[in-house]
Amino acid sequence: MILEAGREKSIKNMTVLITGASRGIGAAIAERFAMEGLSVIIHYGKSHEKANETARKCMAHGVKVLTLSADLRSKDDILRMKEKLDDHGLYPDILVNNAGIAGYGMLEDLTEEQWDEMMKVNLKGVFLCTQTFMPFMIRQRFGRIINVSSIWGMSGASCEVAYSAAKGGVNAFTKALAKELAPSMVTVNAVAPGAVRTDMMNSFEESEIRRLEEEIPAGRLADPDEVASLVYFLALPESSYITGQIISPNGGWIT
Repeated sequence: MILEAGREKSIKNMTVLITGASRGIGAAIAERFAMEGLSVIIHYGKSHEKANETARKCMAHGVKVLTLSADLRSKDDILRMKEKLDDHGLYPDILVNNAGIAGYGMLEDLTEEQWDEMMKVNLKGVFLCTQTFMPFMIRQRFGRIINVSSIWGMSGASCEVAYSAAKGGVNAFTKALAKELAPSMVTVNAVAPGAVRTDMMNSFEESEIRRLEEEIPAGRLADPDEVASLVYFLALPESSYITGQIISPNGGWIT
């Protein structure tokens, strides 16, 4: 069977590229894959020191690690990143589109520039990275594309219209591309977390976080490692029949 050809390659011999992996969920995902023995490519935008910190944690697991900076709004920048990976003989079997930005405010106060920036980073970046790295997966008839979305891309959030719209676009992108790539044995899924304890929560007061936790049936925020575990599961060769899904680890907040 064609499917078996993809399974001949052990996951420990694979390479994963995680965008926005300098901190938070991205860093947790990078370390989880390193723990499992994969070669890890850590992409970052401007957080050089944070990316190096993540790299050191990954290298402690004895795996090959490379850090690269690129502006994901630019096709040329992403192609330059790919050229550097080619030079190192690294061809991602797994792409985790994690990089993103958030924004909070009333729609009437949102500028056109802020809207465009939200779409470029959160949606266009996913498109450009996927378009650049999926041809290798198609050629080898095995690949995993995992997009980190958000619960707000499913339900929408007041005062986060642009962010919700961008993440909703990621979800639609995921579903459509999954159908396109399924014959090539490449799966495409999205992980849409609820509230997670990352730097994005730093703007909230502890009292606000406590009220938020009271809304969540599980009674707490998620840990980045929990999201990373789901991403890793979706990357496994034995997850080959799961594609086009938006899976939301949210503690029962939205069902």
